[in-house]
Amino acid sequence: LIPSVPDIQINSGLIFLFFLPPLLFEAAWNASWKALWRLRRMISVFAFLVVIVTSLVVAWVASSIIPGFGLALGFLLGGIVSPPDAVSASAIMRYVKMPKGVKTIIEGESLLNDASSLIVFRFALIAVETGRFVFHEAATSFFVVILAGIAVGLAIAYVFYLAIKYLPTDSNMDLVLILIAPFAMYIAAEEVQVSGVLAVVCGGLFLSARQQKMMSNSSRLRSQSVWSALGFVLNGLVFILIGLQLPVIVFGLGDVSLKQAIGYGLIISAVLAVSRILMALGASVFTTFISRFITTADKHPGWKGPLIFGWAGMRGVVSLAAALSIPVLLDNGEAFPQRDLILFITFIVILFTLLVHGLTMPLLIRLLHIKEPDGQIPSELEQQNIRKTIAQKSLEYLQQNFPEELSVYPQLQHMAERMENQVHFNNDELKDMSTGCRNVYFRLIDKQRKWLHDINQDIRVDEDLIKRNLLLLDLEEEKLKMA
Repeated sequence: LIPSVPDIQINSGLIFLFFLPPLLFEAAWNASWKALWRLRRMISVFAFLVVIVTSLVVAWVASSIIPGFGLALGFLLGGIVSPPDAVSASAIMRYVKMPKGVKTIIEGESLLNDASSLIVFRFALIAVETGRFVFHEAATSFFVVILAGIAVGLAIAYVFYLAIKYLPTDSNMDLVLILIAPFAMYIAAEEVQVSGVLAVVCGGLFLSARQQKMMSNSSRLRSQSVWSALGFVLNGLVFILIGLQLPVIVFGLGDVSLKQAIGYGLIISAVLAVSRILMALGASVFTTFISRFITTADKHPGWKGPLIFGWAGMRGVVSLAAALSIPVLLDNGEAFPQRDLILFITFIVILFTLLVHGLTMPLLIRLLHIKEPDGQIPSELEQQNIRKTIAQKSLEYLQQNFPEELSVYPQLQHMAERMENQVHFNNDELKDMSTGCRNVYFRLIDKQRKWLHDINQDIRVDEDLIKRNLLLLDLEEEKLKMA
């Protein structure tokens, strides 16, 4: 809307290579592997099966309402707009309070569904260009691309894990290696023509789960700060670039009027919203039924959580990048059919889902008065239980292993009192601590990390709280080193 702003055209390769790997890695780095595994069935269904079904629904609707749109073009459009975006979901949900289970499914689904949608897009593009589609070849390639992408990501991640853990690196070098890792995973996977998205996601989850083993507390603190800032900056740049595409996309509509194109975009947006809500509610009914025969994470999901999940279908950078990667010309030299209209519909879907779904999400949650499932311990109480357990274990550890030091050093006695009252030392107290006390405190912090990992083995414990307490221990150790 600002006059004299020059037209900016995004290279889709730039989005896929420069923005996508670090943003996916940052989302995977902060995800809870335990929570993802607990809800793996629901996440897998929505990340793979629902994406394919949604693509088919969009293909049928688009071919029915848009003149000159065949099923192949409709399937191509469906592959572009069907996946909710990990970047958009993370950006919105940071400011929305919702049940942990629903949030985990949304984050997990959006991390994995980009891979399935890009595979659908790849085969639909081949069908449009060649005019043929062989189902059994596509199905076989689908599973090969997924499994090989996971394998490549884990293999590259393991190399970085060994390098960070065993090479004589400092915190700066560790940070550089962690920043390089997502690009190495993505490029390696794409070079062998498998899913770079799944490679980055699985590699990021692998390294995140092992960061306590491979990195020092200084490296973890630095990487946490850098990824937080980098994720914020890249998110902002991505959505600015999406907005700046509008004049270029509108100019390329050609014979289709702006009013018609907006109408098509809104119809496709409504189809996506309705189909997602129906499938989410259907999944809830199926979960209630199948829980009679197998163990499920939630036996009675109800309708409120699935409704929120169905509404949380924000699209973003992956959809735009996929649309922009459609070639201008076919192999025979002819213009790619309906390319500009597909771009515009994609833009409308992104704009509609971000503004309408994203901005109304807090209101919907408040109206539904949704609560955590029965048996779910509130976060505040769970945090108190964790701190109480760690404090009790710390007192026992000091009394059993350092009885002489407790009698000699008044500071250690004071430390025991602090542990009992769950109060941390301030900087002045740490500065005045003697070398003997510091050594005991360092060993105690290592023990506390081990106890937190032991507590985390309980499937019912919120891993985000464990990570928060581990971060506090890293900060405490860093203060002790700097004092």
